[in-house]
Amino acid sequence: MSIDATLNLQVSAENREALLNTLEAILPDTRAYKGCQGIVVTVNDDDPLNIVLLEKWDTRADHESYVAWRGERGDLKKLGALLAAPPVTKFLSALKI
Repeated sequence: MSIDATLNLQVSAENREALLNTLEAILPDTRAYKGCQGIVVTVNDDDPLNIVLLEKWDTRADHESYVAWRGERGDLKKLGALLAAPPVTKFLSALKI
C-alpha cells in the first residue's frame, strides 16, 4: 500500500523565489527516484511563505532512502539554508472506512 507524505516548508520573503527555483531544479530527480509516485508543490492560500509538498511513495522506506540520498548529496543543507523554520514531514496512510 502506498503512503502519502507532506513536507511543510516555511520560507522567508527574500528566499521564496530561490526556494521555488531550487525545487523546480531538483524535483525531476525526485520524481524519477525509486518509489516516488508523484509530488505536487502547493502554496498555503493564507500564507504565501508556506510551501507544502504533497508526495506519494510506494513505501515509507522508499521515502527514507530518498531523504538519505538527498542528505548525502548536501541538498538538504542547501534547502534548509533557505527556510525560516525547520521543515516538517508528516506521513499519512488512508483509513478504510
